[in-house]
Amino acid sequence: MKKEISICNITAKPDQKAQGFINILDTETKMPITIINGKKEGKTVLITAGVHGCEYPGIRTAIELAKEINPQDISGNIIIVHVVNTAGFEKRRAAIMPEDNKNILRVFPGDGNGTISDKIAHVITNELISKVDYYFDIHGGDLHEELIPHLYYPAKADEEVVNKCIEIAKHFNVAYYAPSNNINGTFTSAAINKNIPSLLIERGGCGLCKEEEVNLYKDDILNILSVLNVIKYERCSKEFSPKEIKKAIYLDARVDGCWTCFVKPGQAIKKGEKLGEISDYFGNIIDTYYAEFDSTVLYNTVAYYVSKGNSLVAYGRS
Repeated sequence: MKKEISICNITAKPDQKAQGFINILDTETKMPITIINGKKEGKTVLITAGVHGCEYPGIRTAIELAKEINPQDISGNIIIVHVVNTAGFEKRRAAIMPEDNKNILRVFPGDGNGTISDKIAHVITNELISKVDYYFDIHGGDLHEELIPHLYYPAKADEEVVNKCIEIAKHFNVAYYAPSNNINGTFTSAAINKNIPSLLIERGGCGLCKEEEVNLYKDDILNILSVLNVIKYERCSKEFSPKEIKKAIYLDARVDGCWTCFVKPGQAIKKGEKLGEISDYFGNIIDTYYAEFDSTVLYNTVAYYVSKGNSLVAYGRS
């Protein structure tokens, strides 16, 4: 007989959907979550959105899928966290958790005795990731970013896990899939520490929540759930056949100043091409950035001001 699923204070019985907020340990912070316990046996899939609170297409995708998916149509289970970083979402703070100024994406697997970001990561790792077979962390360009749809797989995980991740990546409607060498991200920590195939997907940006991007995101997630035999679904359309990025540059600002970018996501660029420049408050150029090799732009920062260490442009080649 199929079992019920409990996460913190929320329980879903077989053929049932349960929704509510889970508490983050001893804090007042809560996360909205939906547990969909399918009618039949199958894989358990975790989907998180809003690790960065202003990446709106992923958040809306999570909210709408949680509402629309019927447990009777499911083989297995789906756990959806609608917004991980609720404070960042409500306060419109890009990239960080306002209470401790940390990037939640970078503190996994977390620490139950740490600051709020560490505790959130600890709960996701131990209460959510530990219960699933696959994990998808859905993102999008933040308030200051624009991008071409792409995703990242955990390159530092065991070979078998990496291979599973790459096979799943090929089913997404994104232009590129790239290796991540981080070991402390949401999806990378899940793959390395728990041996769970995991991906981080990027779609949207600039603080926009376009309906067409949300629809494409939903189509992608439902298609992947179909690939995993969790739900029956026929893809609406597919714009891209994803290519693997073999070499990438993630360019950060070397100085503070006013940033002007000369390239766009998806643009093919040549070695030596000027990518952008930083000037001071008087319009004097103080730093210039050039491409190191022929490649394609994955994302860029659209914010006019950047601080030293901020991301500027990412580009890569197959």
